[in-house]
Formats: sequence, structure tokens, C-alpha cells
Amino acid sequence: MDTGADGGLMHMTVDNEHTSRTDHTTDGADGASWGEGWDDEYGAVVRAAGRQIKLWREAAGLTQEELGRAIGYSLGMVSAVERAKRLPHPEFLARADRVLNAGGKLAALKDDVAEARYPKKVRDLARLEAEAVELGAYGNHNMHGLLQTEEYARALFEMRRPAYSADDIERHVAARMARQKIFERQPAPLLTFVQEEVTLRRPLGGRMVLRRQLERLLEVGQLRHVEIQVMPTSCEEHAGMAGELRVLKLRDGSAVGYSEAQLTSRLVSDPKEVQILEMRYGMIRAQALTPRESLAFIEKALGET
Repeated sequence: MDTGADGGLMHMTVDNEHTSRTDHTTDGADGASWGEGWDDEYGAVVRAAGRQIKLWREAAGLTQEELGRAIGYSLGMVSAVERAKRLPHPEFLARADRVLNAGGKLAALKDDVAEARYPKKVRDLARLEAEAVELGAYGNHNMHGLLQTEEYARALFEMRRPAYSADDIERHVAARMARQKIFERQPAPLLTFVQEEVTLRRPLGGRMVLRRQLERLLEVGQLRHVEIQVMPTSCEEHAGMAGELRVLKLRDGSAVGYSEAQLTSRLVSDPKEVQILEMRYGMIRAQALTPRESLAFIEKALGET
């Protein structure tokens, strides 16, 4: 196994109380499984929603086909929702509530169902990000998920092999976009990003997708609580050769680290290991272009795209 400049300890550590692993990456498009399922606590939410819809439908004396026709959805969709194979969209719940005279009980499920739409591990990361007062992230092969445009994120998920279904792609894209609410939080957390130059030039999804992604970087980079830096390929010193990383400082004063690799993501809470990640991220920022230089660099890359 090639570990670059890093030793095996950080990546081959046996799991303990300070380390947890997940089976997918959160800012790329990788994952270890062939399909997605309701294998966590939100599976109960999905199944309960399906049962409630079925009970109200039967109480109204309607078949699945009749309900589907009344609310503008197919028989297959109604059946899949009742069997917890598909998540009902808010519009589905609102229309079903109205047609079945449920008095708002079905429509009230929309918030819980909306959260269940996102993969569990992304929900966990979003909760962690919601607790952060400072977040720093280094990305070396694609834009960080918090910086991605919707079409850039969709392009990543469409490239994923084994391929996601169309529904799974939309589910993952929606989850990634939902995480970007962190930019609107008050009080605003400090958000810093270092992106490899190659991520500004690799036309994932096509040239126009990349152009709009670079425009998004310039827009976000103007926010007072956000700093974006570029690590130029010509840099002769680089503390990030071990791969992507991020460090989050939380409201309670603690800090955690997060790293990604093929098929896995790793959350690090051991203070000694977090200290190493913080040290490396600090060096990466010092070696990269300044935020002002980086915005000029991004503008130049946009002009060349």
C-alpha cells in the first residue's frame, strides 16, 4: 500500500474509542456498497410514513391507483412509498393529506421524511459541521463538498462506479446541497479551504460546469468568514502529501479531524492525532497562495476555461 509521505499508523489504526470509520466518502462520490438502504434509525421514519399513507388511503376507500390518479402520481410510486421503497416528496404528502382528509397529519411528516432522504453518514457529518465554530479543509482531487455547485456535485455522483440509480443520485446531491446551509449560520463559523490547483482545471462534468464552479468559488470567497486558498502545482514544499483532510473546532472547545480515502472516511477524535492534522493543515495553508492571491488565481483560471 502506497501511503505517500505518511506512515501507516494514521491510516491503518485499529478502531478504538477515538476513531470511527464510515463506508463512503462525503465530498467525492465514492461508496463501498452497491446500493442504498434504510439501514438506520430513519428506516423507521420511512416505514411509518408508508404505513400512515396506506392506513389513510384504505380508510378513504381508495385503491393505490385511485390515490395516485387523484394526487398526480403513478400507481408504482404510491405502491413504492407505502412499502418504504421510495421516499414521498413534500408535494406527495401535501396532496395525499388533502385528498385523504388527513387534517395535516400526513403533511406534518415532511420534515422527518426530508431528513431521512439524506444518507445517514452525510447527516452525521452535517450535524458535526453544525457544531463547528471553525472548519478547515484541504482538497486534492475535487472541490470540497461545501463549495460545490449542484451540477458539479451531480456530475461527481454520475461518475461513481458501481453506478448509483437516478434516485440515489438526487438523494446524494440534495444532501450535499443541504450541508451548505453552514454559510448562512449565525453567528458565522470561520471556514477555510485549500484546494489543489488541479481541482480548478479538471473539467468534471464539462467545461461549462467547471466555469460555473469557479464562479461559485469567487462568490463564496468574498464572504467575510470564508477564506479560499489555492495550492499551486509548482509548489516545491507540500505538507499534504498524505491526502485530503479537514479539522473542525466545536462549540464545546474540542476538536476533531476527518480524512477520506478509497471507500472509507475516518473521523478522528484522539487529541494527539487531531493535533497532527491541525499541524499539517496549518503548514498547508502557509505553503499555499494567500486568499487574495488565490482569488486572483481563480479568476485567471476562469478566464482560461
